[in-house]
Amino acid sequence: MTHPRRAVVTGGAGFLGSHLCTELVDRGWEVVCLDNFLTGSPANVAHLLGSPAFRLDRCDVTDYIHVPGDVDLVLHFASPASPVDYLQLPIQTLKVGSIGTGHALGLAKDKGARFLLASTSEVYGDPQVHPQPEEYWGHVNPIGPRGVYDEAKRYAEALTTAYRTTHDVDTAIVRIFNTYGPRMRPFDGRAIPTFVRQALAGEPITVAGDGSQTRSVCYVDDLVRGILALAESDHAGPVNIGNPHERTVLEIAQDVVAATGSRSEIRFIERPVDDPEVRRPDTTKARELLGWEPEVDWTEGLARTVAWFDEALRTSA
Repeated sequence: MTHPRRAVVTGGAGFLGSHLCTELVDRGWEVVCLDNFLTGSPANVAHLLGSPAFRLDRCDVTDYIHVPGDVDLVLHFASPASPVDYLQLPIQTLKVGSIGTGHALGLAKDKGARFLLASTSEVYGDPQVHPQPEEYWGHVNPIGPRGVYDEAKRYAEALTTAYRTTHDVDTAIVRIFNTYGPRMRPFDGRAIPTFVRQALAGEPITVAGDGSQTRSVCYVDDLVRGILALAESDHAGPVNIGNPHERTVLEIAQDVVAATGSRSEIRFIERPVDDPEVRRPDTTKARELLGWEPEVDWTEGLARTVAWFDEALRTSA
């Protein structure tokens, strides 16, 4: 009798982590979710708690990780991931990217498991190459306010690579570009949840700068498919996963107003320090190595996201 494959997801009660846990359980995996609930929430995985295939453990991966039994896959997603979070939690962000990554890699090494690091498009900084291929080394200010996140992830990539070359751990690195969808926190500071929350409340939509800076946004279901395609492959990466269709922040705001039927006006506010001017993944590798490309179009993804926020905000009011 073959046993179900078993995955450990650090940060599994966060936005991305919870969607990963759900998809893994749906695919027949056993899942151990580790989270200290600093930015995640047990509510994000409440629907899984009745499943015998799912276990939720409160755990700070910068302290210690202990998981009894066999583990086939470690997905390291623990980290604050929005500017509001990592500007308020700079040391925790650096520690989870450094010490936490070391602990998660140690777990994978001990268990003989494949390890997948959730890295980020932020390793490219404010890029001088566009779109961003995996070979680009980035343009990051290490002492700027965003440096705590950018450099934590860059260090995590270096440590993951060192475990691969020194300890022969089977590792992979995914560089995640802007993602949106249900279970984002209304006040996490990122553009889409902020715009949707403001539009539903009839408040002014606050667009940074003149809104001409671009983002490429990927619906969460597509992202999860790409991450698991990489996890189940034998590729080390890094591999960009994101939607290569680029939009200005102002266009995103205008689309949110239309999708919500809001009468909100758009108000321009000061641009954050080191806010990237452009962001678009070169997804050639994801397409050629993994056969992956995004399938959910922006109109559909935004409609699903607005519906979720509308329900969540009304039930929490």
